[in-house]
Formats: sequence, C-alpha cells, structure tokens
Amino acid sequence: MSTIELDKDTFQTAIQDTKPLIVDFWAPWCGPCNNFAPTFEAAAEKNDDITFAKVNTEVEQELATTLSIRSIPTLMVFREQVLLFSQPGALSASQLDELIAQIRDLDMEQVHAEIAAQQNGAGEEQA
Repeated sequence: MSTIELDKDTFQTAIQDTKPLIVDFWAPWCGPCNNFAPTFEAAAEKNDDITFAKVNTEVEQELATTLSIRSIPTLMVFREQVLLFSQPGALSASQLDELIAQIRDLDMEQVHAEIAAQQNGAGEEQA
C-alpha cells in the first residue's frame, strides 16, 4: 500500500480508523524530508496493516499549527485515536521498522486504561 495525503478535512477521519496511522509531516523544500521519503514509502509498501500518510505543511499550515509541528520532518503515530508517538527528525529504515514493531506489540487496552486512570486522577485533584 502506498501513502495517502491528508489535509485538515481528512485528518480527523484518518485517526479514527481502526488501523494504526503513521503520519509524516513534510515540505517540498525540506532536504531531510525528501531524503526520508523513500524510507517512508518503502515501509508503507511492506506494512499493509498500517496506514501511512503524509501532510504537506506548506499546504496544510493550519493543521500543522494545530498539531504544534515546529520542525520537519515530524512523525506522529496514532492508534485507536490515541497519539502514541511524536518526534521531529527523519528515522533510519531500521528505526522505523522498530517503531512499527512497537506499535503492533502495544496493548491498547492497557493504554486506554492508563489514559482513563490519568483523567480520573486529574479530575480528583481538581475537586
């Protein structure tokens, strides 16, 4: 599967999908972004259980600002509407493979339970 392009109108729908989502925030003028693109595309081709998406920050400035993208490339990983990873800088192919393995191995029930516990704890502190 190849990558898809996301914009402010399609981004929210993409993170609601049940498949994990890896988003590459990039710009055409960015050298490191262009160097990382073939690595990202190759990972997309061999991992069809994950959605790989790109956001052109030049075109989607509002979305980039909303998500606090301050440098590019930046990778974000979402699964079951939860942001699991956000990091600026290009990854090597082996680093991206390791990230993908971690995404697959993650126990999302536990993640949701931890989020709920944090939210409940924050609510109790405010009371």
